[in-house]
Amino acid sequence: MRWLLVILALSLAPFKAAAEDRLVRLHAPEALIETGLFDYILPRFTLKHRVRVELVGTPDEADMTLGTDGQPLFDGPGQTWAMQVKSPDHDGTATLADWLTGDIGRNTVLAYAPEGDPLFSKAEPAKRETAAVELSGDPQLGLRVSQAKCTRCHVVEDSNRMSGIGSTPSFSVLRSLPDWEQRFAAFYVLNPHPSFTQIAEVTPPFDETRPSPIVPVHMTLDEVEAVLSYVAGMAAADLGAPLQHQ
Repeated sequence: MRWLLVILALSLAPFKAAAEDRLVRLHAPEALIETGLFDYILPRFTLKHRVRVELVGTPDEADMTLGTDGQPLFDGPGQTWAMQVKSPDHDGTATLADWLTGDIGRNTVLAYAPEGDPLFSKAEPAKRETAAVELSGDPQLGLRVSQAKCTRCHVVEDSNRMSGIGSTPSFSVLRSLPDWEQRFAAFYVLNPHPSFTQIAEVTPPFDETRPSPIVPVHMTLDEVEAVLSYVAGMAAADLGAPLQHQ
């Protein structure tokens, strides 16, 4: 008889595991529970995915928590509610997380309006703080280097507005681009510069079989940084206005 019970228990183990995968233990603060949101959204989720959700009393018991920490889901009343997945390998929890962050789950939450007006709204993305980059180069040196080594192709400033190559953008036009800093900081790897530019201790020598097609431009990293500092302080071209120079 004992062996029969053991065999029966072993045969039922996969079904028990499957049942566990279909049960998600969710913890949320009373303030959120009292809104009635879960009575509205969880039956809809269960009907769609055949995964049952049980509210538990403490975060330690939970596969997922809703609170102030984690991935923002929705706003209101009075705060942003975020999701933390504590059992990422649990199939049911992964299904619930996908539903809450997907269009159907999000729209279900936003549709909850117990008194006629929606109680929740889409969470606003957190604003990222961008650290300002301090440039230590000498702008005056940057101007001199630019005048000496860049005016063959570019208009650097008003004094050489009649020179340069017409199809090549001026420094002020380049300064107006969102990625101007990256362009100037690494200009020597952007075409056509690699074919005729050498940065001391950075770029490899020209291939002897492919010499520079024009008189090479030789610069140091200090000079590159100086040019970057000069361009940082110049006025960007207004691309919405008629161009005064190219």
